[in-house]
Parts: sequence; structure tokens; C-alpha cells
Amino acid sequence: MAKPNRKHRAAKLAARQGGAEFWAILNGGADRPPTAQEIGNALVEVALQTVRLGNSGAVFARTFGAQLAGEEQLAAEIARGAGLAGQRVIATVFENGWLPADVWEAARRRVDEFATGLLLDSMAAYVEPFARESVDETWLAQLEDIGARTWWSREEPHFEQWAARQMLTREEALTTVVEALALLVGLPKMERIRALPGKARPRTETPHHIDEKALSRVRGLLAKAESTSFPEEAEALSAKAQELMTKYALDRVLVEADAAAPDLPGARRIWLDTPYVDAKALLIDVVATANRCRAIFASDWGFVTIVGDDADLDAVELLSTSLLVQATRAMIASGNKESRSEEARSRAFRKAFLVSYATRIGERLAAATAATIAESAAPERLLPVLASHEIAVNAAFEALFPRSRSRGIAIRSAEGWDAGRAAADRARLDSRRPIDK
Repeated sequence: MAKPNRKHRAAKLAARQGGAEFWAILNGGADRPPTAQEIGNALVEVALQTVRLGNSGAVFARTFGAQLAGEEQLAAEIARGAGLAGQRVIATVFENGWLPADVWEAARRRVDEFATGLLLDSMAAYVEPFARESVDETWLAQLEDIGARTWWSREEPHFEQWAARQMLTREEALTTVVEALALLVGLPKMERIRALPGKARPRTETPHHIDEKALSRVRGLLAKAESTSFPEEAEALSAKAQELMTKYALDRVLVEADAAAPDLPGARRIWLDTPYVDAKALLIDVVATANRCRAIFASDWGFVTIVGDDADLDAVELLSTSLLVQATRAMIASGNKESRSEEARSRAFRKAFLVSYATRIGERLAAATAATIAESAAPERLLPVLASHEIAVNAAFEALFPRSRSRGIAIRSAEGWDAGRAAADRARLDSRRPIDK
């Protein structure tokens, strides 16, 4: 067995030193055991130290968890302290602009299933005291989607019930608490795009989301496209979903012109899975532009924030999903063709393919939108509405991201670029109907 490297030895030493000073630091030298609040504060400090140690932080967390678990006489206070620490840190994370789905996306990328489950419970506990009508609808939808709910008894501390449910020892459970807290304290501050629980204002009118019947049809088509093993059938299903979404997004523009209170610009985050997240972000950007929205990519974490009206945000999310399905399938099929070179299966080819695909799709969407506006029954009424809408979206975007900047994407495969453009040309975007009132 290999000996631990220098960083791991340093982490263990730091944990031992921390354990030796732990109780003195907690109670300030007083001749009494630490309170739950003091233990919670100490757990947060341990999490911060775990972040500072970087790759060796896991060693620190495990060593410290073992030391704290050995304090049997403090089991009840430790359980309460773990809950207090979780609520303190999750509240700060939410105040810093993170939403429940964002925390879940970050967790599933960076910690294990036990820490992720603990974070889900922490989020459910945070929202529970607030009246439902004072919680933003996006918060409620996200909590439901990610499965965050209060399943435990309020009569006992959550920590012990959660550890028993996960069949974790006290040492394993405390190590998981530190790892979950370390993820949270390491999250950067983001733009707040939705009101915090307790501060959401009730809507006086129903928001102009996409009709549920249309959403259901698009989602059904995408689900079938992702499950079929026949590329031709999947492409047809994805193209049909894209066609329906494009039609709906454009049809509603004139309806907005007569709305007494049109939707104010909002924002939404779309998280992307590796690889080629920058190329995938470009595809979302061109779809956002075609649907009267603005987009910005956070490369460190792999998500895109979109600013626009709620119905347009729905359109971008669904259409982007459809096009990503098409693009990924076309990219894989292109690389598998016998006539292709070995390069066609390389990362450089696939990234160039996706960037080219996104660029060409953007051109086609812009042309389709312009043609649909020109063919509408009242383009002279439509253009002022679009201009006013663009001003409002730009103002909201600049307020959220006053220091945004553009950057390019390096392309290292001409073959991939040509193949991606050809695939984008084959994508079905031309089945549309005029906008009529």
C-alpha cells in the first residue's frame, strides 16, 4: 500500500491539531461542555478549512469526523449542532443567489449521494417555516422536481434520523456533514434571479407561460426521441418537437401587444453536462437570441443564465433541449460513418461539430424569425412591440450582469466544422405558419 503523500499527511496533522484544540476553542476555556450552537459554528469552520486544503480536504473531513464521533457524551448536542450548521450555511447560499435546483446540480457534480441527500433535506427544512403563498413559484417547482421534502419527525433532531435512514455510522455521517458544508461554503455569490422565501409577492394575474397542452406534446416527443434506438425516428421526433416550439414562441408575439400587463423580464439557469459545455452553451445562446432573450455562460460551473419573459424562457429551454438532442445524435452518427477519417471520433472534431452546428442553427433561426414577422398579418404593429420588448430585456440583463464580456471558442478541426454545418442545414426549421391575429 502506498504511503500518503505530503499533503495528506499535512491534512491529518491539521485535523489532529484541530481536534486537540476543538473543545477549548468552542467553550472559550470555560469548564463546561460546548453547546449545540458552538458545535455548529465549529463544523462550519471545519468545512472552511476543508475547502482551503483543496484535494486533501477529504482526508481532513474524515479524520475530524472520526474524532468528533468519539465524543459519545455529546451525541445529542452534536446532532442539533449539525442541523444548525446546515441551516446557517444554506441560508447564506440562498441569499447569495443560488436556487434549490442550482444547489442540487452543484452537489450531484461534486459530492456523493449521501451529501446530496443531506443537502436536499437542508433545503426542505429551510423552506418549511414559510407560508406557501410567500414562496416564489420557481422555488416550489424546483423543490418538487429535485425531491426535497420534510420526511423526518420534528420530535427528534434530523441528523440521527437521516443517518439511520442512510445506514451510516456516526463517523460516516459527521464526515458527510463536513463534506456537504464544504460544498456550500465554497459556492460563489451569484445574481439573485428569484425572490427569497417569505419575500415573494403574490401575482395578480396568471403568468403567460406556454400552454400546458403544448408543453406536454413537446415533452412527449422529446422523451420518445431520447428512448428510441432508431436514429431516423429520433431525428424526426426531435425535429417535430422543435417545429412545435418555434411555432408557438412566434405565434404569441402579437398576443402580447394587446396584453394589459405583459410579463416583466425574468431569468432562468440551464445547467449543462460535460463534455463540450462551451459549445452547448453557444447553442443555447443562439436559441435565446432567436426567442428574444439574452444569455450568459458561467464556465466555471457549467450553466447558462437566460433573461427574458417567462413564456420565452420556456421556449428557449424546450427548444434548446430538442436541438441538443439532435446535435448530439448527429455528431455521434457523423463520427461513426465509415467514410469519415479517424479524426471524426476525436474531441477536436466533436467540439468543432457542435460549435458549427450552433452557429448555423443561429443563422437559420434568425432568418426564419425574420421571414415569419414579414409574413405576419400586421408587421407594422409587431415591430414596435419587439423593439420595446428588446429594450426591457436588455435593461434587465445589464442590471443583473453589468460586467459581462464576450469570449470566443477555439476550433481545431475543419472537418468537424464542415460536418456540423451540414448537419445544421439538415435540421428541420422551415415548417412554420404566419403570425395572425
